[in-house]
Amino acid sequence: MKELEGRLDGTGLRFALVVARFNELITDQLLAGAADCLIRHGVSRDDLQVIRVPGAWELPGACARVASRGGVDGIVALGCVIRGDTPHFEYVAGEAASGLGALNRTGDVPVGFGVLTTDTVEQALERAGTKAGNKGREAAEATLEMATLFRDLS
Repeated sequence: MKELEGRLDGTGLRFALVVARFNELITDQLLAGAADCLIRHGVSRDDLQVIRVPGAWELPGACARVASRGGVDGIVALGCVIRGDTPHFEYVAGEAASGLGALNRTGDVPVGFGVLTTDTVEQALERAGTKAGNKGREAAEATLEMATLFRDLS
């Protein structure tokens, strides 16, 4: 029986890190974790491209454009949506998730989901590198693994 599985070896691979500026205190930490992860696993700093967008709402559109342009082996989408007193949270978080999910299912380039959806700033900070690890790092690691798997499957 032959079994395929992604690897954590980024040698020679290129990645786009698409980062929302909204809640920048959080997203900068997610970006730092994602970039560090990829570099530690062999991706050259020169093979990382950071693309900034206004917020989580804009992530799917920018990631789709990056994917269609080509030139990358994986895309890591990073953002943070914190619940407020209005339904705005559900619209933004839901559309970011569904847009990125659709792109990931139908595209030739894996898209990692590093979008935090939390109730409070404190929860977001915990997930951006304090108590609960760094979800940007986790998204980058999953994207790296999928990029190597996509290569093996082509």
